[in-house]
Amino acid sequence: MAEITTDVLVIGTGPAGSASAALLASYGINVMVVNQYRWLANTPRAHITNQRTMEVLRDLGSEVEAEAYMHATEQDMMGENVFCESLAGEEIGRMKSWGKHPLSRAAHQMASPCYMNDLPQTFMEPILFSTACQRGAQARMSTEYLSHVQDKDGVTTTLVDRLSGREFDVHSKYLIGADGGNSAVAEHIGTPIEGSMGVGGSMNILFRADLSKYVAHRPSVLYWIMQPGADVGGIGMGLVRMIRPWNEWLIVWGYDINEPAPVVDAEMATNVARQLVGDPELEIELISANTWTVNDAYATHMQKDRVFIMGDAAHRHPPSNGLGSNTSIQDAFNLCWKLAAVLKGHAGASLLDSYSEERAPIAKQIVTRANQSIGEFGPIFEALGMTGGSDIAQIKASMDARCDPGAAGEAQREALRQAIAFKKYEFDAHGVEMNQRYVSSAVVDAEQEAPGFKDDPELYYQPTTFPGARLPHVWVFNGDSGEQVSTLDLCGGGQFTLFTGIGGEAWGTAAEAVARNLGMSIRTHIIGPRQIYADHSGDWARAREIADTGCLLVRPDHHVAWRTSEMLADPTSELVRVFDQLLARA
Repeated sequence: MAEITTDVLVIGTGPAGSASAALLASYGINVMVVNQYRWLANTPRAHITNQRTMEVLRDLGSEVEAEAYMHATEQDMMGENVFCESLAGEEIGRMKSWGKHPLSRAAHQMASPCYMNDLPQTFMEPILFSTACQRGAQARMSTEYLSHVQDKDGVTTTLVDRLSGREFDVHSKYLIGADGGNSAVAEHIGTPIEGSMGVGGSMNILFRADLSKYVAHRPSVLYWIMQPGADVGGIGMGLVRMIRPWNEWLIVWGYDINEPAPVVDAEMATNVARQLVGDPELEIELISANTWTVNDAYATHMQKDRVFIMGDAAHRHPPSNGLGSNTSIQDAFNLCWKLAAVLKGHAGASLLDSYSEERAPIAKQIVTRANQSIGEFGPIFEALGMTGGSDIAQIKASMDARCDPGAAGEAQREALRQAIAFKKYEFDAHGVEMNQRYVSSAVVDAEQEAPGFKDDPELYYQPTTFPGARLPHVWVFNGDSGEQVSTLDLCGGGQFTLFTGIGGEAWGTAAEAVARNLGMSIRTHIIGPRQIYADHSGDWARAREIADTGCLLVRPDHHVAWRTSEMLADPTSELVRVFDQLLARA
């Protein structure tokens, strides 16, 4: 007999696991989360935090969002990606990244109430983990997953206390494997993985040193060091990444994956730092060093019966585009409201099948994009003449040639400008972050023809209320206080939300009847003049894509579940149909 029972057991306290525990606890679900280590992330690893992830933190509560901003480096300080021969050496070029360009900044501000920022994993994990524990999640550190067995009633998981060596069992109704790129849970459920592991090698060198004189005038998160002979390993160049401005840093340096991984000691770390910074006298305080491999693999299915995987267990890729922890947290946002609905008896168990239907395509998309971004450094190398060969003098001469007068020098300079500008597909890919649209059994009438993308869907976020898309953010206004409120703040929090306008009041009456029948809460917002929320700017009328008497039904994860453009003859019967399909209640 199991020693411990819970509704959901989560393996891993990384961004995916801690977010799952925080969300489930917030929804009133009995959840236990375990970590085989003694504490949370000990290196800053993931750091780019995009708007969609901040919307998840905002959904957890304004205090959670505020704490993230408090610890983060703000968007303006993320700055302009700098390409140079060393921090002290000649600058080769730069690009406005992460919404820094005024046009991109405007698109960011119109897309979300939240802001991009740089929040290292050493800060993100404690925020999510403490939120989970404060809201009732049970947590155990130094507790390692060994195996599990499923039956018709749940999952029995065998764990080991790494302090005492004692094994014990936990019985849960559902199990989440958020146990990283070498996931034992994924292996044990036979997760189908496409792609390859270990396609490149890299090392991380985390250190402290005051580099203000080299960078304070050109704030950035990423400084790309283009040095002759640096084209090795999975990254293809040296990277100096800001962790804390401007005295904590992470160097990423490639190594040949076909050779043994190097041993990075203090002497080697100092030499590499001196080379990339360009200061032969630089003294560093080495914090840690480790090697890692670049992966190009994703799960084509992310669940088996009562067991689910998420985060790096499902999508294994390099840090390009800053998609890792973001996608992991968004996996949790997708799954946890569904688990809560099933556990509370509001939905049938087959609702959970929509998790893989919706998130496996995202896993493929972001793994493909992250690895493609590595290859897109190639044109920069080509423009500088750094490709191929080992003649360092010749490579240096090729780089110097960009300063020559005449047609050849001008062509090289233009090629370099174009190559650096093209890196917006990695460093300013707003559409990759925000354009996720679901097609699944948890989206009603999604078989209708979806609107296409007018602009490049990787670069530009394009809002729509078509079922499966994230509800567009616009500001509406509180009729009493006059304060502006995001449409995203009017939904979420573990509940379904119905939006309509003047003349659509019958949808609210129908929602009340359906909610009573289901034993759950459904919010209704009638937006218009003299209502609780007014659309003074007209932005909502332009964004909603329905008439005043129409209806938008929004899921707890902010995605549109269903819509109708106008009032129907029997709104109650229609909502019954929609919820029966949506919640798999047939």
